[in-house]
Amino acid sequence: MVNETAAPEPTWRVLVIVPFAMSAENLLLRQAQLASLSLGPHIHFEYRPVKAGPVNYASHHDFVLADVANFEAGCRAQAEGFDAVCIDTMSDSGVAALRSVLDIPVFGPGKVSVLTALMLGDRFSFLTMASRWKPLYKKALDELGLHHKCASVRAIEVSPDNQNLLSGKEEDVFPLLEAAALKAIEHDGAEVIILGSTTMHQSHAYLQSRLPVPIINPGPLSYKMAEAALGLRLTHSRVGFPKPMHDRLNMLGCMLDAAQTHVKGST
Repeated sequence: MVNETAAPEPTWRVLVIVPFAMSAENLLLRQAQLASLSLGPHIHFEYRPVKAGPVNYASHHDFVLADVANFEAGCRAQAEGFDAVCIDTMSDSGVAALRSVLDIPVFGPGKVSVLTALMLGDRFSFLTMASRWKPLYKKALDELGLHHKCASVRAIEVSPDNQNLLSGKEEDVFPLLEAAALKAIEHDGAEVIILGSTTMHQSHAYLQSRLPVPIINPGPLSYKMAEAALGLRLTHSRVGFPKPMHDRLNMLGCMLDAAQTHVKGST
């Protein structure tokens, strides 16, 4: 009788691009998103902040800078041995550009959250920190053609903190988020709530335990989507995302190196 040994499971490396330059300590708050997931030993997530980028994501000015910053941070991920890329912002900044130069799957939490919400209910609402983030959601809904499925955007008008997230503000912020979500459900007709930023992930467990509808935690959802795509051997369409005829990745790297130097020199 021949002894057959099962082939070992593949080990996958996923790069998570954090859309702000930050310290190693603040980066740990982003990495804490993994704590809510059940993941096997075959997949590992590595977090990388951009070299430089916008101060916040509240206008189309910011979206352009974010596209460039996130694109540069991940454009060589495949050559570096990564198997997938996730973008840690609901704007999905850089996703389309990265898909044009990478064959490995690339996901952002924005569109993933909207499309998943429609598998769980008929209409959804975004729960967000501030109304000035509304252009971010309009951008995603414009591209998907799904404005009619969005019941509302409910904001609590508390200044977001993309470095420290909600740490130290839980007692003040969590009840405000719960009250706003209830209004979205009871008055706007939302059947699913989407957290409007990956910076809000610390509120997910609190809200899910108190609200009667699914609460989508965007960052971890995108991680599981990457895991599923790798397991199913799926990636984006090369017809939909053609490769550039002449890439300028070296030029892009020089641009962001200069931007990083400029930002450090101005602080």
